[in-house]
Amino acid sequence: MTARSSGARIRRTLAGSALLIPLAFVPHTYGSAASADARADGDGTRALTYRNPVSGSFADTFADPAVVRGKDGYWYAFGTTDPLRSGEGKPHSLPVARSHDLVNWSYVGDALDEDNAPEWADEKNDAAYWAPDISYHDGRYWLYYVVTQTDATGEKDDSAIGVATASSPAGPWKSHDEPVVEPRRGTGEKDDFLWTFDPAHVVDTDGRRYLYYGSYYGGIEVTELSADGRRTVGRPTKVATDNRFEGGYVVRRDGWWYLFASSGDCCAGPTTGYSVFVGRSRSVRGPFTDREGVALTASRTGGSIALTPNGNRWVGTGHNAVVKDLAGQDWMVYHAIDRAKPYLDEPYGINRRPMLIDRLDWVDGWPVVRGGKGASEGRQSAPVTGPPGAAASTLPGPEGHRPDVPGRLDGSRSDEFDGEQPRPGWQWVRDPAGRVEKGQYVWPTQDADLHKKNNTASVMLRDTPKGDFTVETKLEIDLGEETERNYQQGGLVAYVDDDRYLRLSHAAIWNTRQTEYGKEQPYEGDIAYGSTSVGPPAGTTWLRLRHTTDRRSGERRVQAFTSRDGHEWIAGGTWTLPGGSKLRAGLVSMGGKGATAEFDYFRVYRH
Repeated sequence: MTARSSGARIRRTLAGSALLIPLAFVPHTYGSAASADARADGDGTRALTYRNPVSGSFADTFADPAVVRGKDGYWYAFGTTDPLRSGEGKPHSLPVARSHDLVNWSYVGDALDEDNAPEWADEKNDAAYWAPDISYHDGRYWLYYVVTQTDATGEKDDSAIGVATASSPAGPWKSHDEPVVEPRRGTGEKDDFLWTFDPAHVVDTDGRRYLYYGSYYGGIEVTELSADGRRTVGRPTKVATDNRFEGGYVVRRDGWWYLFASSGDCCAGPTTGYSVFVGRSRSVRGPFTDREGVALTASRTGGSIALTPNGNRWVGTGHNAVVKDLAGQDWMVYHAIDRAKPYLDEPYGINRRPMLIDRLDWVDGWPVVRGGKGASEGRQSAPVTGPPGAAASTLPGPEGHRPDVPGRLDGSRSDEFDGEQPRPGWQWVRDPAGRVEKGQYVWPTQDADLHKKNNTASVMLRDTPKGDFTVETKLEIDLGEETERNYQQGGLVAYVDDDRYLRLSHAAIWNTRQTEYGKEQPYEGDIAYGSTSVGPPAGTTWLRLRHTTDRRSGERRVQAFTSRDGHEWIAGGTWTLPGGSKLRAGLVSMGGKGATAEFDYFRVYRH
């Protein structure tokens, strides 16, 4: 999600280009994808190394992957409805692929075709099938999925959850004749329905079945299922807040339930900031809290980072599943976007989201991809899927929390705001605003913006040093909690010009408060914008942007950090800027009247 949605809640269009915007999620009880006594790979071999994307052999895009290990020893992956190849045009309804080693995949077919699609899907209004969830239970495979248009209401965008069953992951699949989760009304207006997306099925320790579902409009809920898995029982419980999370996936480990949920815009091309966050709970119904102890349902929204863009080839790293190889190592399966080739065909059309896989490590009880390094670009050690032999490679430790070592303070470029005016060296884009008051820079949020073609906000900037550096501020902003406020914010900016910048701010986004890290850049005759989030904000929030230079490409890489106490820092995503571009850094306070940003300092550290 982004703090910039043309004044309206971000809604996925459920017609026309809808096939590009689905989110998926994989459900199954933790560890069921690879049991300890499972037989060796189908052909008796296993890959030693691999390189992402792993779906490249059969598909250019394979979004929202769900994975299960079949009783035949193969792994099966299910994707959301899209064309598989560039130029193909015709979408595949929940395409299915098969692999003997989790990294070499071949296309099997489509789970839902004209013969087994649900009869209650409204094909006249271009119903599509999204976000498959695959699991094995009671001697059958269960495929839960989203139907974007139904005939249940006579209205549009009335999404619901369906289920199909089969004796084999390859099918044939038989769809149940009624929705598992019916369309849910929003405000009560015509064509206004909560987003009943992204199913995820689990079985509790007492044998009861549960289904997680939901998205930005309505949040993620969990409800008990009937014993036959075909209908809901009782009242649902909200486990992750609206306007922040979707694509839930749940596993059980060491007495905890872990809820993985994706956040950010799934489909913003080269600026897609989609990321995976996680919370945990002792109960399948929550509450789920992050490693800071902040709930995923809180207004100042929690969620610990499991996977976020790291500055390499891959952006939009999200909508995950978890599988276990035969050595007991966990792996995250997810989709991502190559920022150099973000669309399947024409620019701003279907986002090209191939399937990736990377090692999932557990550090102090929390899951992080590759020890916190994120999506891999180079060759990696493959999952263990054959006879005993080589063990998985040892990876570096976690990078989620870094010590407070930003570098050496550059006093000439910093400002403690301890005089009557800001120190010399500040430069303004558009009219100056704000004032120094009692050792802070006090700046009411402007009824102005810095977003695509709406470049009306004032920006306060200083020149940055050569080489690597970090900029930091301590921010208080009176955004309150719970109430709907759009989109007041204050924070840091790394600025090339009005159409190419990075912004890390504490922002009000509907009922949530988030640390939003956004990127804007020109792309194919237009301007692209996308964002991700970092750690949960507080009444006082510390923000950092850490700039380094890629030695091979010369690109500028800028990673975001946030803190709730100024000591423990959460490492967030990395955006890039062109090498050689003139970069300034500074402060912003904008997005609408109604709040006041108070900056305690602006500090620059040299590395």
